[in-house]
Amino acid sequence: MTAPPRPSRLGPGLPSFYCPLPRDLLHPRAKEVETRAVEWLDAFGLYPDPVERAWGLATHSADFSCRIIPDGDVDAVLLFTQWNYWANAVDDWQDSGAHEADTAAVVEHGVRLLRTVEDPGAAVLPDGPMTRALLDLVGRTHAMLTPYELRRFVEGTRDWLLGAAWRSARAEAGSMPGLNDFVAMGPLANGTRFSLTWSDVARGDRLPADVLCSPALTALTDAAGFVVSADNDLFSYDKDDHLEPREVNLVNVLAQQEGCSPAEAVPLAVALRDRVMVLFTGLRARLAHEAGHDDGALHRHLAALGHYVAGSIAWQAGAPRYASPRNRYELPSPDARFALRYAEHPSAAEAPVPPALASWWRQLHT
Repeated sequence: MTAPPRPSRLGPGLPSFYCPLPRDLLHPRAKEVETRAVEWLDAFGLYPDPVERAWGLATHSADFSCRIIPDGDVDAVLLFTQWNYWANAVDDWQDSGAHEADTAAVVEHGVRLLRTVEDPGAAVLPDGPMTRALLDLVGRTHAMLTPYELRRFVEGTRDWLLGAAWRSARAEAGSMPGLNDFVAMGPLANGTRFSLTWSDVARGDRLPADVLCSPALTALTDAAGFVVSADNDLFSYDKDDHLEPREVNLVNVLAQQEGCSPAEAVPLAVALRDRVMVLFTGLRARLAHEAGHDDGALHRHLAALGHYVAGSIAWQAGAPRYASPRNRYELPSPDARFALRYAEHPSAAEAPVPPALASWWRQLHT
């Protein structure tokens, strides 16, 4: 008789998620995207055996991609989906805790990966299925994106790799960061701009650089990334709870700061996350009002930020990668999912704003 999986340190169920945004949107060609993406994975032999393939597919990267980009050009969504499957394979290696995935190795690989994205002819990565698949992705990305879109994508990739290296360094040092350091640097690993570039590409929208990089839209984008990162720290907590020292995530940072258990830190994480969600919806509404009725591209970009936040919640709730994690199961359970609940109102608990986030609220009233 198989023993039941060990319980979560967070308690018997996840908290309710406050998300006053359009939900349950999905690209109408999502099944096609998934089929074509898996065919691509198998053609490049990205997974060395059936077990690794099962865990790779358990990321449900196609579902993620088609929820945060629920409309637009299917070939752009497909390429984004293939990037996500590939990036999740790298992410799993970075998070494995294995000696060969120490900080030096993460940094070394990250620099070589970034140079390959910028210049696919640089030849700085060893040959193998992962590199050959990457070169295919990079070549098609260079062909599809404009120079500025490519620069945005490179910057998003740099965010992801810097954030992963910082988290790895802190875990390797065995010191949990303080809350302010974590909220300033931890969400970089989420790769928000890595993902959001593709939303604009799929819709064919090209906002001026001065708009995309304006202080208000930068703050809104960072706030969206924080909410998605905080939600991921809840959904993915069990996946990495076997690591020692403990995974650098919002729950563990708060538990360390408050001297409490991870379960007792969850309401604190939710309170801060909800406060940022309220900021996000308020600032997004202000920017939409200021844009007027004529700037359709900006309105679609603002909507895409909402799809990113809401779509990430729905995706993670149904991804076996999180709902039947590898440190508890030999193989992912295809039907595994969390009992997802939505909150009607944000948490009423106190949630002081760390200094690293304070500038976002200034944008709300500028």
